[in-house]
Amino acid sequence: MINAVSTLAAAGDDLGVSSVARAARVHRSFIYRHGDLHAAVLTQAARDVAPACGIRAGQPAVQTDLANALERGTRQAQRISRLEKNLSHMLGETAWRESGLGAPNGIDALQQTITILKQQLADVTAQLAARDDDLDAARRTNRELMADLNRPT
Repeated sequence: MINAVSTLAAAGDDLGVSSVARAARVHRSFIYRHGDLHAAVLTQAARDVAPACGIRAGQPAVQTDLANALERGTRQAQRISRLEKNLSHMLGETAWRESGLGAPNGIDALQQTITILKQQLADVTAQLAARDDDLDAARRTNRELMADLNRPT
């Protein structure tokens, strides 16, 4: 098995588990079941890939890069989920408002206007009551004067 890895590495061929298993005439699962063989394939592949890419890194560095990429992918997936949720909420609010079922945008301003109008109504009602009292007093006085004028002397 190690000879197959060395032969493929010397030839500059692909050093994947499948190519090593083919060269050694074994099934891929054989390499995966034997941790030392799998580690040897991965180690040799890391040695060959790093210089070709201009990177001098061993398997631990590659594994660190992979872990960082996975973490970045997880963070991006969480952010995408959060953005989709926000977009869904905003689209729902817009549809609710445009359908006429939702409350108007200026509900607070309308509440303040209602409060002011209620106060004005109370003031006008009080003024009207005072004028009604004055009018009733004037009518009573007028009746009394008319009654005095119509009495025989």
